[in-house]
This record gives sequence, C-alpha cells and structure tokens, in this order.
Amino acid sequence: MLLSRRQRWRRWRRSRPFWGGLFAILAGAWICVLPLAPLKVMLQQGVAGIPSVLMGIVMVVLGLTAWFSPPQRALAGVLTTLIATAALVLSNLGGFLIGTLLGILGGGLMFAWQPYAAQRAGGAAPTADPAPPRIASPPPTPHSDPQGAQP
Repeated sequence: MLLSRRQRWRRWRRSRPFWGGLFAILAGAWICVLPLAPLKVMLQQGVAGIPSVLMGIVMVVLGLTAWFSPPQRALAGVLTTLIATAALVLSNLGGFLIGTLLGILGGGLMFAWQPYAAQRAGGAAPTADPAPPRIASPPPTPHSDPQGAQP
C-alpha cells in the first residue's frame, strides 16, 4: 500500500530534528540578509558585513545538516548556538536579536532531539529491566580522618 504524500512528509519530518533545523535555517537567512542591503548601505558597511554573511551561510548549512544527517544533530546544535551567540557581537546585534534568538532556539532543539525508539517485534511497549542484584560491599575501615584518607 502506497503512503500518501502527507504521510511520507510526516514520517520524514518526525525522523529528524525538523524544527531545530528550520529555526537554524531561518536564523542564518535573517543574519545573512541584513548586510546584503542596497549597495549604498553595503558600501558604508565595508568589510564588516563579511562575517555576517559567513555566519549566516554556516548556520543555514548546519540546519540542513540536522535535516539530512540526523546523527550529527548534537554537533550541529552546539555549533549553531555558538555561532548565534557570536553573531550577537559580530553581526548587527545578531540580526537585530531576531537571528540570535532563532539560532539559540534552533540549536537547542537540534541538540535536545532524540529519535523514537524502535517498536519490539511483538508490538509491546518496552518494559524496564528488573533491578540488578545488590552486591555486598566490604565494611569500611575505621580510622579517625573524616575525609577517608588512609594513614
């Protein structure tokens, strides 16, 4: 039975950190677009606009990495958060704070995302393992030092 497009989209979207990647892409686009203003404004800005464009491009790439390579989500999330924080200082207050806030939110969502656990063959939900048996530990050695240092 063929799945409808909507079901395939939903399955794809849920199998990766979709919202974290989307926020990272939006943050990168926002930070990258602000320095690409009309030519008169860009000439006044000079070389200072280059870090903004580079940080925006890297954030877009990190968002796409989270989408298309979910095992790399933790690294992409941490780097996105760091770049968004650096953009606050290096890039027009991080896209007038909007880009920084979107980047921090996206990086956090990417880092925190976990894939669903696979269902067991019987269809039953996974159960917790019983508590491991207790192993008797040797009695402590009596001495006068409260820190536990041996003489």
